[in-house]
Amino acid sequence: MSTFVAAAYQEITPAVPEWLNKGDNAWQMTAATLVGIQSMPGLVILYGSIVKKKWAVNSAFMALYAFAAALICWVVVGYRMAFGDELLPFWGKGAPALSQKFLINQAVVPESTHYYKNGTEETPMNKPLYPMTSLVYFQFQFAAITLILLAGSVLGRMNIKAWMAFVPLWLIFSYTVGAFSLWGGGFLYQWGVIDYSGGYVIHLSSGIAGFTAAYWVGPRLKTDRERFSPNNVLLMLAGAGLLWMGWSGFNGGAPYAANIAASVAVLNTNICAATSLLVWTSLDVVFFGRPSVIGAVQGMMTGLVCITPGAGVVQSWAAIVMGIMSGSVPWFTMMILHKKSSFLQKVSQLAFNSLKKSR
Repeated sequence: MSTFVAAAYQEITPAVPEWLNKGDNAWQMTAATLVGIQSMPGLVILYGSIVKKKWAVNSAFMALYAFAAALICWVVVGYRMAFGDELLPFWGKGAPALSQKFLINQAVVPESTHYYKNGTEETPMNKPLYPMTSLVYFQFQFAAITLILLAGSVLGRMNIKAWMAFVPLWLIFSYTVGAFSLWGGGFLYQWGVIDYSGGYVIHLSSGIAGFTAAYWVGPRLKTDRERFSPNNVLLMLAGAGLLWMGWSGFNGGAPYAANIAASVAVLNTNICAATSLLVWTSLDVVFFGRPSVIGAVQGMMTGLVCITPGAGVVQSWAAIVMGIMSGSVPWFTMMILHKKSSFLQKVSQLAFNSLKKSR
């Protein structure tokens, strides 16, 4: 007697080709959605709450707009500039990532093959065991959050129309360069440079771009520089919580598979963030007499950023060491060095004044 097997559980169907690993695909889509939650609603809530009330809607909308605009730019041209066929050693050939023929085939990063000097293959092309759709979606979330992190440097000082023009231009002409060079098979990838999950492609690029943008946009109004208290601390904490939890997808999805490295990365991410938060809070108590809730959020974020470049490749004791460093070095630069540098105070007043006024 024959046994009926539902289509979803048949070994090979048009929707389940031989190369598809259902576990990897499920985790990749879950990880991508967790990263998306960091931006929407995580950073939308965080940005809208950490600024003065008069800047709340503008700041939240900057994040909302960046998320939507980045998606359209990404599927129209950005993805294949970052992960497609090589145009230049630091740039891929731009093309749409929208057709069914392109999206339902097995995911590949075409320039990721590495050769020995004699021309023989050392490592094969990167081919995750899920469709291109999942990879495009996952990498879009990284592109979007990079822009939204950059927005944090110019909250309360940038015209929304200028931001609307800036987002697609920076994504296409800056983000894709770093992504292709380090992840898409570009020259840094071929040199063996490792960026586990965006320490350089995302955090370094958004940090430098944000600092530069803050410098050229100029300081905030004098009244804002004197007092820039958050308008809703509880909502700020809710946004920070979404950011922290979403980071499990940020680093856990980087191996492109539901493997041991993904598990290690998720654990290390949380260890480093918790350590950094505790160190920052402890330093606040020792030097200022009491903790700061905004300081704790800052410590959490520096810990998450610090662990990202090596979350899946370091041991968990090293994640604690990294958390100690990320909770202390940025604390010193923001709370001590910032006070003594007129240049730094001109570039950014938001974090310093928010911390100062929240005590």
